[in-house]
Amino acid sequence: MRRQMTKLILAVLVPWFVTTALAQVPMRGFQIVDSTITVSLLTCSPGQEVYELYGHTALRVQWKEAAGDTIAPRETVYNYGVFDFNQPHFTWHFTLGECDYIVAEAPLEYFLYEYAYRGSSVTEQVLDLQPSEARRLLQMQDSLVRPENRIYRYDIFRNNCTTKARDIIEACINGEVIYPIRPRRNTYRTILKQFTKGHEWAREGSDILLGAAADTLLTERGEQFAPIYLMQYFDSAFVDRGRTAYSPLVKERRELLPINAERQLLSAAEQTDFPLSPRTLWWLMLGLGLLIGIVEIVRRRVCWPVDAVLMTAQGLAGCLVLFMTLCSQHPTVATNWQVWVLNPLPLFFVYAVVKADRRRKRSIYHIPFAVWYVTFIALYVFLPQDFSALILPLALLLLSRALVHLIIYRRL
Repeated sequence: MRRQMTKLILAVLVPWFVTTALAQVPMRGFQIVDSTITVSLLTCSPGQEVYELYGHTALRVQWKEAAGDTIAPRETVYNYGVFDFNQPHFTWHFTLGECDYIVAEAPLEYFLYEYAYRGSSVTEQVLDLQPSEARRLLQMQDSLVRPENRIYRYDIFRNNCTTKARDIIEACINGEVIYPIRPRRNTYRTILKQFTKGHEWAREGSDILLGAAADTLLTERGEQFAPIYLMQYFDSAFVDRGRTAYSPLVKERRELLPINAERQLLSAAEQTDFPLSPRTLWWLMLGLGLLIGIVEIVRRRVCWPVDAVLMTAQGLAGCLVLFMTLCSQHPTVATNWQVWVLNPLPLFFVYAVVKADRRRKRSIYHIPFAVWYVTFIALYVFLPQDFSALILPLALLLLSRALVHLIIYRRL
């Protein structure tokens, strides 16, 4: 309990500290020795909480400032992954894909403290930038953390903490960054699945909400929304500054903070996931539904509470999927073929179906929906989407319910 309270306090206070405590640091006068500016990409490995599963990216900048006859070393970490818990209607805006994130800066020791607590590693890639490029980046970052500039519209795939760091690095380079070509490319969904391994409920949640666009093959640049992927691309990237002047983008890689396996295991052990995986649970539910159906056919009587619960749950889940498909600005949630099974239509028929069940009468609901589910199952492998593992057993369960009704009322 004490550890959970500590996590809650960190989750609330760390973003607040990052955005407010450093406001007391005086603005730099840019009396900087250009040759001393060093820019590094910081990559944090994933943690065990849901919001930690994909890792994190930040920029570290070190320089020396001349003040009279003395030269003082300075450094800061620029963090694009801060959001304001106190933003009005935060959850609603996040659901709609209209969540604003904040660019903030903090001392390296505070940045490392948070990831040391999680047990995550922090890897530093020192970039091989020219003095003018490094100075330009520092000036741009100093402008971006100002109150009038620090808020940006977050996009999990195209405008997140990782892509923002990459984009500002590229914008400051006098040339073009050349990334290695990968023979095997991923989709958004396959990358997310890599980082949700062992977190089955988080994986299925994202699989249900993501549409067909999440299964399009990505370019090398598209894969770089994930922190670990950007780090790997940077390792092999070159800068083309013209006149065949190619140089590696990264001149040194070092580990600032090693991974703490013991703390990671402890955090994983504290997760309170449902004991059964979604896939196992839904196949068990399908088996239970078939067993109930057999009993109903033998007794020639439908168990109406099963229909009431199943149709209500299906309709409510369908409302969420349809809402995300039509209203959310999150990328890749549109064109979600899973709305074929998860849709609000059963909510309009649940009363009539239950009423007919209790009176032992036919309902017009079952024939068209049996055809509906048969068509979906027949086209399942041909549709251009990688479906959640829950969809097929759910479709089979719903089809079985329709068939049970047709068999029973045909005999009556």
